[in-house]
Amino acid sequence: MFVATIIGWVLFDPVISVIMAPACDLPDVVQLNSVDGECRLLALRPLEPFSVRIRVSLLTGLFVAGPILFYQLWKFITPGLTQRERRLSLPFVVLSQLMFAFGIAFAYVIIPQGLNILLSMGGDNFAVALTGTEYLSFFLRTSVAFGLVFEIPLVLVFLSLLGIVTSSAMRKARPWAIVANVALAAVVTPTTDPVTLLFMAVPMVVFYELAILVAWLIERSRRRRREELA
Repeated sequence: MFVATIIGWVLFDPVISVIMAPACDLPDVVQLNSVDGECRLLALRPLEPFSVRIRVSLLTGLFVAGPILFYQLWKFITPGLTQRERRLSLPFVVLSQLMFAFGIAFAYVIIPQGLNILLSMGGDNFAVALTGTEYLSFFLRTSVAFGLVFEIPLVLVFLSLLGIVTSSAMRKARPWAIVANVALAAVVTPTTDPVTLLFMAVPMVVFYELAILVAWLIERSRRRRREELA
């Protein structure tokens, strides 16, 4: 983490430019947060630029060191797993990283719309200008929330592989699951508008249906194996 954080410190400028891009796409914010025609984040305290750089460096370091950290975690828990659990867990560790990254990428698309709605709620009574700390906190909260939500279908499939959850149980729980998904989407999304809510809720419902389908295929494969052995 120490070495990776140093790498994050060196890569601060390109990384913060990527993080700032959703805010810089908003014309009103660019106008107020611009210096020499370039989009900038405001600093209201002397230590704010330093604290933002530290946080971005740590996050970049966590991303860079992520594969090593997960490998160490895997080596730690492997002795306590059965052979079957080891065989199932490793692909899911890899897939969980991909789903988390997909969730963050999806959030990156949603954040500009969310910012546009949130910052326009005050009408002409507010002059909108973003500080580095506030914007980074908003960006991270939204990204991590989306990343975690996109892990839910993977968890359901994993529980199905272990025989804890069945496709029939998930089908019976479908109405409640849809309500829960919409409620969770309403909590996770940064705005209260229905468009952003749908952008979040629809993929969650689709993922739930895919989890039911995968669980059904797993159960069918198990039945066939039992029939062959019989």
